[in-house]
Amino acid sequence: MISADQIHEHMEVRAADGTQVGTVDHLDGPTRIKLTKLDSEDGKHHLIPIDWVDHVDAHVHLSKNARDVRMQWATIN
Repeated sequence: MISADQIHEHMEVRAADGTQVGTVDHLDGPTRIKLTKLDSEDGKHHLIPIDWVDHVDAHVHLSKNARDVRMQWATIN
């Protein structure tokens, strides 16, 4: 199981297919990652559940492909 303390600001978030889907802005509580809006195509923040994280090394790696991530993430702002 992934621990939230492994995830830090400015880490790249990569989908299972290797596509970068964002950059960590910060943790939004104990269960969600808020992505920066600066590298977002729509200029908005997106939230993804920590449950989607497969593993963490220099990057946050998700268990979903980029298409599914973008269809299922929550959008704010």
